[in-house]
Amino acid sequence: MTPVGVHWWEAQRGFAPDLPGSDPLFPIEGRSRDAAAAPAVAPGALVIGVRGRDAGRNAARHAIRQALGAALARLTGLAPARIVLRTLPGQAPHALLDPDGDGGRRRVALSISHDGDLSLAAIRTTQAGGNARGGVGNGAGSGGVGIDLMRSAAIPDWRAVAHDYLGPDAARRLAGLPDAQRPMALARAWSEREARLKCLGLPLAEWDGADARRIDAAIACLPLDVPAPYCGALALG
Repeated sequence: MTPVGVHWWEAQRGFAPDLPGSDPLFPIEGRSRDAAAAPAVAPGALVIGVRGRDAGRNAARHAIRQALGAALARLTGLAPARIVLRTLPGQAPHALLDPDGDGGRRRVALSISHDGDLSLAAIRTTQAGGNARGGVGNGAGSGGVGIDLMRSAAIPDWRAVAHDYLGPDAARRLAGLPDAQRPMALARAWSEREARLKCLGLPLAEWDGADARRIDAAIACLPLDVPAPYCGALALG
């Protein structure tokens, strides 16, 4: 499976030219200016990121909000004043767009994740089911989106963590891996679970086999193209 690429943002330079331009009536895929050089994209979502922000969580939050505002302005062609980001504790982040300037706001599902010196955000660009006329922010019927980022590291109590949150099958698979491979495999499994839960607006909870099977069947999960030692996942509902 081809990992989904990340469009990286810099405060001084903004995004590279391969970020799709403004056309809210069509989905993101296939609209970059230079398809040969552009990161791989997921149907119905765009992933952006900020690097080198290990100066604290507040600085990381500020930077990814700046990047989200710039990306949404580029995607929709709207002035920044017509884009409102909502990132409230305990609620799934989202954007409110006012394309006509009349207060008729459209909601766009977002998801954000931080770890180490990287921050990622996902923007849901089409309705669930890939409706090409959905576009960015086209009504309240947009599908959900979840993103998670994790830095691979050796965890002393990995066995208990895996059993309690990823389930007994995952714990057995991890136990069968060489020690050198286990941290990245754990990060991959963890990021996939977190991304799926975020997509559904659910908090992290201990493993429940029936719920996990239902969630896995309902939510597609794709790997992200992020630098080692990080691992990331994108979930689409």
